[in-house]
Amino acid sequence: MQKKVTSVEVAARAGVSQSTVSRVFSGISVSEAARQRVLAAAQELGYQPNAIARMMSTRQTNIVGLVMATITSPFYPYVLEKFLRELQAIDKQVLLFTASEAQSIDDILPLALRYQVDALIVTSVTLSSELAAISAQRGTPIVLFNRSVSDPHISAVCSDNLLGAAMAADALLDTGHARLAWVAGLADTSTNQERERGFSQRLQARGVATWRRAQGRYTYESGYQAACELLDDPQPPDGIFCANDIMALGAIDAIRTRGLVVGQDVSVIGFDNIPMAAWGAYQLTTISQEVDEMIRRTLAIMQEKIEDPASPSRVERVAGRLIVRTSVRGLSSC
Repeated sequence: MQKKVTSVEVAARAGVSQSTVSRVFSGISVSEAARQRVLAAAQELGYQPNAIARMMSTRQTNIVGLVMATITSPFYPYVLEKFLRELQAIDKQVLLFTASEAQSIDDILPLALRYQVDALIVTSVTLSSELAAISAQRGTPIVLFNRSVSDPHISAVCSDNLLGAAMAADALLDTGHARLAWVAGLADTSTNQERERGFSQRLQARGVATWRRAQGRYTYESGYQAACELLDDPQPPDGIFCANDIMALGAIDAIRTRGLVVGQDVSVIGFDNIPMAAWGAYQLTTISQEVDEMIRRTLAIMQEKIEDPASPSRVERVAGRLIVRTSVRGLSSC
């Protein structure tokens, strides 16, 4: 069995101190000449730094906890893959924590904190102020992704849901739709509340006094059922805005089962711009969440909080875009 190469041997080969080797592999600033000698020596000797030893010396695990509750939604596996890629690029490993329907963040967060993660990124769940305070006492930064709370001590990055929903309302009104409907997501989520408020406020501002509403749960099945409920009305809607894409896809299929043509008889708009939205069978017009930019900002805030726990918390909102496809009548010609 080959003898394990130590940092002492790398230091001797590179002509530097052992502490310089540690600084290079901990990402701490050293001269470029010393860094290159250390890396060359490590490659020659086949040296691999000891992550556990580095954790003990720096008191950082280089592990980020990622908390998700709706991993079955197509949007969040898409987000997860991007987070994994970006975190690994900055030498952070990920511990994924998921909550079942019977669990809440209150059940998950204490478990996550036991692993001494450097930071927590919380998506698709709501964080209480009490748990945020516990995390702050432990010195573990938390950043919310695609969620926001009223607590001024919690940082968050989310889509500009009010603006996005207003764009959806404008798209339907500008193309002559008169009987509009909203399919809501889970009532206790900030995303749903903000999207519904943005949609209704823009309709009212443009003189629309009434519209239909159906309750969904951010699932394909609930979007399908909500659309069936709306289409059973004696005056069914000619334009439907759904709180997310997967419900919009369900609504499209419900419309088709009635013998109606999507984008002619009934128009549909979603929110998220998941990859499925562009599939040829759906061609869903939607409001994009600019996921790459949202992740970039989330990681920037996380790194600031790791380096300086006293840095001010903030909420950043990223404007989305109207992605025009064929599910809305007349929109492509506007």
